[in-house]
Amino acid sequence: MIISKNKVVSLSYVLRTEGKDGEVMETVDAGSPMQFIFGAGSLIPGFERNVENLKTGDSFAFLIGCEEAYGRAIEEAVQKVPISVFVTDGEIDHDVLFEGNAIPMVDQDGNRINGVVVEIKDDHVLMDFNHPLADEDLYFSGTVVDVREATSEELERGRVQSPCSPSSCGGCGGSCNS
Repeated sequence: MIISKNKVVSLSYVLRTEGKDGEVMETVDAGSPMQFIFGAGSLIPGFERNVENLKTGDSFAFLIGCEEAYGRAIEEAVQKVPISVFVTDGEIDHDVLFEGNAIPMVDQDGNRINGVVVEIKDDHVLMDFNHPLADEDLYFSGTVVDVREATSEELERGRVQSPCSPSSCGGCGGSCNS
């Protein structure tokens, strides 16, 4: 089967920054492949374009420039956050608040975002809310593990229903109440 719209695609891959000899950022093996519905818009621009029309067993290798990946880092995404945000029971939680730590937060619109602690001051914390791979060209190399038709439920949900996902009933200890 060929990768095309509304197909469930399973891939194994190695993600590197700065080309085929760059730093390995992520490895996904065939035993636990990345799965997605092709054409659902859940991947970075350029990724689907590079795997379209491949079939099970095909290999791939391609570079996605940073503009088509996570974009350029922007200065406005580095912000001062009041130190009071990190106070729990009258004290700063130093198990969470330390330079270099990525902290899940919520923006003013209720969206979940991650911020990396850049610097801690007496009255504020300087945090970088740019994506960790901003400014990076991404090099993917891998193999198409499987291609199949998406179920009607998967198409309705917009995501692959894995038998081992927390939202499934049964399998891997999931329950219908999750």
